[in-house]
Amino acid sequence: MQRNLADSVVVLDFETTGLSPEHGDRAIEIGAVLLENGRIVDRFQRLMNPGFRISRFIEGYTGITNEMLKGQARCETVMAEFSEFLSGRNIVAHNASFDRRFLDAELKRANRAFEGGCCCSLLLSRRIYQDAPNHKLRTLVAHAALPQTGSFHRALADAEMTAHLWLSMIGRIRQHYGIPAIFFDQLTELSKIDKLYTHRYLTALAAE
Repeated sequence: MQRNLADSVVVLDFETTGLSPEHGDRAIEIGAVLLENGRIVDRFQRLMNPGFRISRFIEGYTGITNEMLKGQARCETVMAEFSEFLSGRNIVAHNASFDRRFLDAELKRANRAFEGGCCCSLLLSRRIYQDAPNHKLRTLVAHAALPQTGSFHRALADAEMTAHLWLSMIGRIRQHYGIPAIFFDQLTELSKIDKLYTHRYLTALAAE
């Protein structure tokens, strides 16, 4: 089986009407960037109409208003299009369990499914940036001196900043451990082990 390099992935982010697709919440925006060999080579961003009015809290939190969503394509249409962008790729997201729930729920409504791997940049950052004050995206962007590509809580800007964070973590591993080729499955595994064993894990990888 061919292994996928960690720096060739789709990094995605959803803005939503709430926290739980299981309780009727829907996606209202998706943003994603395609990384190939450590470079952003394509972008995907769409607003989508969930079929009901969104709350004032969500309008204030995201900057996405009910007026902006009027006349936008329904979620099913956008997600069918996004599944083509995603095809054959692994995904990365910050707090990925949240985005993955919405990805699966919205793809299911569009009669699509995601078959690739998923890694959480938040979990990985707890191992790579253990000195950060916390592991929110905004904090990590400042901590690692990454470019702020737009407003936080807008999907494409968050996806781009997460992509820069992801690449910075790969770069940090390469620099500190001299590992030339880092694979997606290795970072997925690292994101799940106890952070106290990060150095041991990466030292073992470097010795392979």
